[in-house]
Amino acid sequence: MPERILIIKPSSLGDIIHSLPVLNSLKKCFPHSRIHWVVARNFAELLEDHPMIDRLWIIDKDRWKEPLSFFSNLKELLRLRRGLRAEKFDMVIDLQGLLRSGIIAALTGSALRIGFKEAREGSTLFYTHQIEGGRTLHAVERYLNVLPFTGCSVKEIDFPLPERVLSPEFRDLCKEDYAVIAPGARWTTKRWPPERFGEIAKRLPFKTLIIGSLAEADLATEVVRSSNGKALSLAGKTNLKDLVEIIRNSRLLLSNDSGPVHIGAALGIPTFAIFGPTSPLRTGPYGKNTFVIRSEIDCAPCFKRRCRRRYCMEVISVDNVWKVISDYLNL
Repeated sequence: MPERILIIKPSSLGDIIHSLPVLNSLKKCFPHSRIHWVVARNFAELLEDHPMIDRLWIIDKDRWKEPLSFFSNLKELLRLRRGLRAEKFDMVIDLQGLLRSGIIAALTGSALRIGFKEAREGSTLFYTHQIEGGRTLHAVERYLNVLPFTGCSVKEIDFPLPERVLSPEFRDLCKEDYAVIAPGARWTTKRWPPERFGEIAKRLPFKTLIIGSLAEADLATEVVRSSNGKALSLAGKTNLKDLVEIIRNSRLLLSNDSGPVHIGAALGIPTFAIFGPTSPLRTGPYGKNTFVIRSEIDCAPCFKRRCRRRYCMEVISVDNVWKVISDYLNL
């Protein structure tokens, strides 16, 4: 039985959520092992104080891309190397599969460094053992493919997201029934028009809370404006812990293909995901009570971050989305 295990999965929000069943299975298989996790600073809050994780290693991965930060990044790498080597990990699992994560795996000096054969950017050079993940599988199933090599079996797919205390400023908002809408997405091509989200909020029989980052505040404002006062924007006002709890206590979540949709699916909340240029087969919401709404047009999924027409999102009407939601709610 390994005494110390390191999981490397710095980002992104949805990918970290998809990795949680691996954590769950490892802890069930090796209950006395100490499990550490390498995570990017902007997602660390999601895993802080997690009962299955003994230590987080927090990295500033975005700064690693800045040429002017070369010397400070080098110092961070040297500190990281010293710390990781001191732990003497018996097993290192790289679920990220990029050059940066491969280097981190190598820095541990562990004799057992596991990664995917199809990992990118030359990261396979840093592994001692390569596992066939599967390019066409859903991310959750792909990550779970590392477990048989460790001697663990997957008895159940569970997403351990411990319940936290909601910040005082949001407690009154979450006492009555409400829906959650997440109108943002990193790619503009993945965004359904905000005024259509507002129309859905207007039709729902309970209030709607709009979530998102500060950069998505304008989108949230447009949703509120189109809802005729039935929605309230929390964009830029919540931390990750509050975001999880707000979704956990909601009646339903409506979202583009973005991080919140995976939180909703992991929590078992009725989750309605609007997909256009990306594939729900690989990165869609995983689990029960999940509904994917997408157009059946020839050019989708195209996986393009830029598109002048965004036809795959434009053709999804408010009525299309409302029918799926209202059927579920028996309205």
